Amino acid sequence: QVQLMESGGGLVQAGGSLRLSCAASGILFSISNMDWYRQAPGKQRELVAGIDRGYSTNYANSVKGRFTISRDNARNTVYLQMNSLTPEDTAVYYCNLQNAREYWGKGTLVTVSS
Repeated sequence: QVQLMESGGGLVQAGGSLRLSCAASGILFSISNMDWYRQAPGKQRELVAGIDRGYSTNYANSVKGRFTISRDNARNTVYLQMNSLTPEDTAVYYCNLQNAREYWGKGTLVTVSS
């Protein structure tokens, strides 16, 4: 059974940093592409950042230069380092894995206060 477990969310002041983690189990992580999505209240879920199995990365324009996605295949974990956070970054952040199928975590809430 494939499981994705996000952690690291919380409340932070504007300008602060958080690091999200997503640990995968039950699947061959190293050949999977990994994404972070987020969904703010009243808005659609949007892609924040992605990293493929070759370690190529991509970012939404809104987070370029502030967020960094990385992966540790030995730990079956993908990370999202978030710096210079703003209230507009407030959302539930979801981990997404693409292999033969697509899987989602349950999300972790990030709240940025002004």
